[in-house]
Amino acid sequence: MFLRLLAMTTLLAASALTNAQVTTPPPEAALPKVGVASPDGNLSVEVTTDKDGRPSYAVLRDGKAVITPSRLGFLFIDAPKFERNFAIAGHKTRSFDETWEQPWGERRSIRNHYNELRVTLTEKTALKRSLDVVFRVYDDGLGFRYEFPDQAALKLVKIGEELTEFNIAEAATAWWIPAGEWNREEYLYHRTPLQEVGYAQTPFTLRTENGLHISIHEAALVDYSGMNLTRVENRKLRATLTDGIGDGKVVRSAPFNTPWRTLQLSDDAGGLVTSSLILNLNEPNKLGDVSWIKPMKYVGVWWEMHLDKKTWASGPKHGATNENVIKHIDFAAKHGLGGVLVEGWNVGWDGDWFGNGEDFSFTQPYPDFDIEKLAAYAKSKNVRLIGHHETSGNAAHYESQMGAGFDLYQRLGIDAVKTGYVADAGQAKVIGTDGKLHYAWHEGQDMARHHLKVVTEAAKRHIAVNAHEPIKDTGLRRTYPNWISREGARGMEFSAWGEPGNPPEHEANLVFTRLLAGPMDYTPGIFGMKTRAPDGVATTWAKQLALYVVIYSPIQMAADLLENYEANPKPFKFIEDVPVDWEDTRVLNGEVGDYVTIVRKDRHSDNWYLGSISDEEGRELKAPLSFLDPGRTYTAQIYRDGEKADWKRAPQDIVIEERKVTSADTLTLRLAPGGGQAIRFVAQ
Repeated sequence: MFLRLLAMTTLLAASALTNAQVTTPPPEAALPKVGVASPDGNLSVEVTTDKDGRPSYAVLRDGKAVITPSRLGFLFIDAPKFERNFAIAGHKTRSFDETWEQPWGERRSIRNHYNELRVTLTEKTALKRSLDVVFRVYDDGLGFRYEFPDQAALKLVKIGEELTEFNIAEAATAWWIPAGEWNREEYLYHRTPLQEVGYAQTPFTLRTENGLHISIHEAALVDYSGMNLTRVENRKLRATLTDGIGDGKVVRSAPFNTPWRTLQLSDDAGGLVTSSLILNLNEPNKLGDVSWIKPMKYVGVWWEMHLDKKTWASGPKHGATNENVIKHIDFAAKHGLGGVLVEGWNVGWDGDWFGNGEDFSFTQPYPDFDIEKLAAYAKSKNVRLIGHHETSGNAAHYESQMGAGFDLYQRLGIDAVKTGYVADAGQAKVIGTDGKLHYAWHEGQDMARHHLKVVTEAAKRHIAVNAHEPIKDTGLRRTYPNWISREGARGMEFSAWGEPGNPPEHEANLVFTRLLAGPMDYTPGIFGMKTRAPDGVATTWAKQLALYVVIYSPIQMAADLLENYEANPKPFKFIEDVPVDWEDTRVLNGEVGDYVTIVRKDRHSDNWYLGSISDEEGRELKAPLSFLDPGRTYTAQIYRDGEKADWKRAPQDIVIEERKVTSADTLTLRLAPGGGQAIRFVAQ
């Protein structure tokens, strides 16, 4: 039987350990298994060892198996494996309950309520090595990690592979992208039966035949290699760590903890979106006062390069010129936007910069870009420049100049930077512990160390970081709130290039896959739908507006050319009005890859915002307005697809209208093929 925690004490934000139970291990025969249940008692975890001493865990929900017995353990490259000959030497349980406040985010307050089981596994061999496995079980999922103690028999740990398994109990449909391929995370999502999955990245989303939604991911990826998943047989998935640069995929000195391996569970797709499990499994803010971090909307010298109207490189088409940047600053100031991103401002873009990066300077601008003058001009307009550091994946070169680059930004009042790591997977460059240059994977241990170094060095200068071609998001924004957003998926630029762009279902896939990890700088807001891509931008205008609500990021780009906004001020008004920092977030409806409707409340007013999007199918969805304050009237400013709207034939057909509504109303949202709807609810 599962171990049930009988007493639960609700604690507030400063709460500590309660109801701790320490058991003295009885004889092995009397302790075949241990377990713990979620606070509401519906989710249970059981840990056991088999006759050969192989440890495993299992997960039940409402008494039904979600994860059938799944192995735990490690292969080392210089020591016997952790896989068999283990006994459960002891276990401890505790409960924890707090409410903490995000400095920015999808919601202000987050409850962190779990029951924990710590299992100590000790070898029955002469080595007597030990390992703790810690499970934290929430009402909507769980996380578990390995903790290596300080022990004489295993001081320097060289991990060849994790043996962690996820043995899915039921047949399921999977949404996934391949791992280990050249284009990092920038792939379209496959939708296949679980048995057809190969080597996949996380977050990895499943829907079982009985309708249970599952997301497998990880939390708090620090000084460790990112976890991928390999289907090894039937419905069994095994953790596969990203390759390292030398002796082992991970090399650490004990004591240390691995990242959390996470399972989020929900009866509907929306429950995955509103889960805070990933954030809760990260440590609290380590930066102290972070009031200097300012969520914002921005424009930039960017989309015109993707359309081949301007260039990053110097020359007659150079985008980062004084004249062009001043134009963008003036536009941002006029329309109340907080920042102007400038790419291609610094020396190094001429020639073959892709995958090299050795020519980049992070302090020397091109002659036609006066960074001192432009930073001062932006400040005078209550706008700030957003810095840009493209590295071409050359982390070693970047680290040699990063401090000087951040010092320059700090002196000029540039308090946000977009970093970039454009290089084929496996072609990042790092300096190893041997002092030599090595080629590395973007999500290997050395790049995990690099990204955290960038974030902490930026924080010392009060600079926020938006990483592109990044290491995956695992909730570290809780611990380091200046890690404000990142890319890590196919963004809007794929719809600008000559290859096929993002299909209409792409954003409805992202919401329930990549975005479960954290914010994404997707760069929405395109009105000029004809691009170099054969299908252009495969959405309607109304959907472009809805993306500002649907795709969460505390920084949102108005990504299009300025002239397209100047020519269409009425739909652009929604981009001007929509916030980027939220008091609350709810999902009204949604199915993975098909459609979703999300509402969010502004953190700084009583207004609510709705975004609803569809795939290639036209849809009619019901939106009950019960989230609004009862007894209060709101003006609904509606931006919807027109009668002829269609992403292929009439993407610009948009209707803008107003009506009075209350919490008792239910709206019917009519979405065109590839369409959407955005609504601003203004409290009266």
